[in-house]
Amino acid sequence: MFTGLVEEVGRVVRVGGEGMRSLAVAAREVLEGTREGDSVAVNGVCLTVGRREEGVLVFNAMPETLRRTALGRLRPGSPVNLERAMPAGGRFGGHLVQGHVDGVGEVLDVRPEGGAEIWTFGAPEGVLRYTVEKGSICVDGISLTVVSVKDNAFTVSILPQTKQRTNLRELGVGEKVNLEADLIGKYVERLLPHVGRVSGGFERSVDRDAV
Repeated sequence: MFTGLVEEVGRVVRVGGEGMRSLAVAAREVLEGTREGDSVAVNGVCLTVGRREEGVLVFNAMPETLRRTALGRLRPGSPVNLERAMPAGGRFGGHLVQGHVDGVGEVLDVRPEGGAEIWTFGAPEGVLRYTVEKGSICVDGISLTVVSVKDNAFTVSILPQTKQRTNLRELGVGEKVNLEADLIGKYVERLLPHVGRVSGGFERSVDRDAV
């Protein structure tokens, strides 16, 4: 589990493999205490550390992961947002993030607003259905608050420090990003159809017991 608070921006140094893709990412802060088998969010995608090299973490991305995310677009030199899994006793500063990408979005527009910037991201319906104004969304591993929701896009407001500490500082219009919708909304939708059946069964059981 992650929180969407990026710890550092790493840099892809090597990409290899056919089918299963190998990603070697240079890092500093995230290397501390990270071992083989640990989970790290790479641009919002939960990946397992395959091995460590000097100053580098090497991950393997399965074909299914590449199909559902924008990781396949990464090249040597690409900046990537990194976050280690949240420790049980750690501070919870963002929102619940699993690192399970729901869809790939696209930067449609960036415009200044006061000292901040309004970013517009195009998004698939499978993400927008769980996106609500003032709710949370994860963009390339960054926990952001939704400003507005449109038919095929949503907007967020980016603070200067958020842009400086993430890969947003190197992204522009047309770039693809990984999107993860709010976890709570997905579970609520899944459970709602069963609520009536469970409630009805409980009520019938109570009626029988009362006789």
